[in-house]
Amino acid sequence: MITLLILLNAYFVTFIDKPEKTAPQLSERAWEQREKWGIKTDAMDYPVSPMYLNNLRNAGAKIYHWSRWFNGATVEMDAATANTVAKMSFVKSVEMTRDSSSPMSYYAPKHRSRRLEMQSERVEAAEEQLAAHTDEQLALYNLTPLHEAGFQGKGILMAICDGGFKNANTLSSFRQSQELGHFDLTDDPYDFYGYTGTHGVECLSAISGKGSNYMGAATEAQYYLMRSEENDTESPKEMDNLVVALEKADSLGVNVFSVSLGYAAFDNAEWSVPKSSFDGKSRRVSLAATIAARKGMLVCVAAGNEGRESGNPPHTLSCPADADSILTVGAVNTSKQLADFSSFGPTSDGRIKPEVCAVGWGATLINGDNDIVRSNGTSFATPLLAGMAASLWSALPKENAMQIRERIIRSADRYSDPQRKYGYGIPDAEKAYKMELPQGLEDIPSSEVSHQKILRDGQLLILQGDCVYNAQGMLVQ
Repeated sequence: MITLLILLNAYFVTFIDKPEKTAPQLSERAWEQREKWGIKTDAMDYPVSPMYLNNLRNAGAKIYHWSRWFNGATVEMDAATANTVAKMSFVKSVEMTRDSSSPMSYYAPKHRSRRLEMQSERVEAAEEQLAAHTDEQLALYNLTPLHEAGFQGKGILMAICDGGFKNANTLSSFRQSQELGHFDLTDDPYDFYGYTGTHGVECLSAISGKGSNYMGAATEAQYYLMRSEENDTESPKEMDNLVVALEKADSLGVNVFSVSLGYAAFDNAEWSVPKSSFDGKSRRVSLAATIAARKGMLVCVAAGNEGRESGNPPHTLSCPADADSILTVGAVNTSKQLADFSSFGPTSDGRIKPEVCAVGWGATLINGDNDIVRSNGTSFATPLLAGMAASLWSALPKENAMQIRERIIRSADRYSDPQRKYGYGIPDAEKAYKMELPQGLEDIPSSEVSHQKILRDGQLLILQGDCVYNAQGMLVQ
């Protein structure tokens, strides 16, 4: 059976201001954490104007969601309505984010396979059945000593953002009491736990899966599930879905955000991101990842699976893997060999990417049928690293996200000699836990994403507030 999807164009409408300064809509947990780590409220925290949203509705626009960080809304409307909206006095800009070049039908009940950017390695992603243990992939970054000491993510709140969580609400490998809720930020017609595949469930298993032959990286962490990837289209609208997921996680007080999605090419090739724009600032989704980090979250993002791209490209990254202040994760196997598909930097402004690596080549996972499988992709390295971060943070609950990030990077096996494709290498959880950090990481930089670049003794340095970083993003003063 073929079902037609009638999709109107989607737009991001940016407003000129926030006239009503109503209280930020943050959970009690989020408020407590901001006070704990000295994170100040700023203009980004105030809600979008309800009056502006109502005016859009009255003009005939359908509102999907809105962004307080970018003071705008994602809406569906026809071209005539878009022209009317663009002339409204409170509207700063109107940007199309999805058009009719996207596929317009899906085949039911057979799930349509995603063609791009779900980060599951395309050539070798057949998931063979196996009876496997997960000791090796946890041992790679020496997480077992923390687990044996009782640090498995308790007290840490995570968010896993993806495209499909088949049966995550019923599988015996997960304790459903640890899921605090789920959010679908797409406009797809599919059931959250059904039609959209198992990619998200496999990522979740790397963190929370538990069974006789399986152990995730942070099995005692609580989590929210978020869906931002749309099943039948590839458009910039999905990046704005992910922006809203990050904002929702911030409002809930999430500590660690794991996302195995990335964007570089779209159904409409005119929207594809040029190599020169992977600077962490040219796309809202990358800026949002940095803002989330500055608001106290540790954001972990898959590097991507385009490492085999031909033509000696300057990098093979996607957005938001190019963001600043996050952990972009590459893929290795349990023998520490780099996967040839693992995407690499540097970013177009010269920062090292990925920062770290984890097992994403031959990763052992649990799928939507509750089977233990093996699969490839930086998708799976990312939740393994995010789970490690959650377990580490549960051992060091007084520290902030930037301190945990710094511990992970400084513990990595190539920290003193970072390389283009490995970044700083493979972290060591026990070493990260025991090390002494330098002074100056107690304060999280402002969420206003701005910096100044200077040359000192021939070395490029970046000034952010009172902190000085080198071109690789490491604190030097």
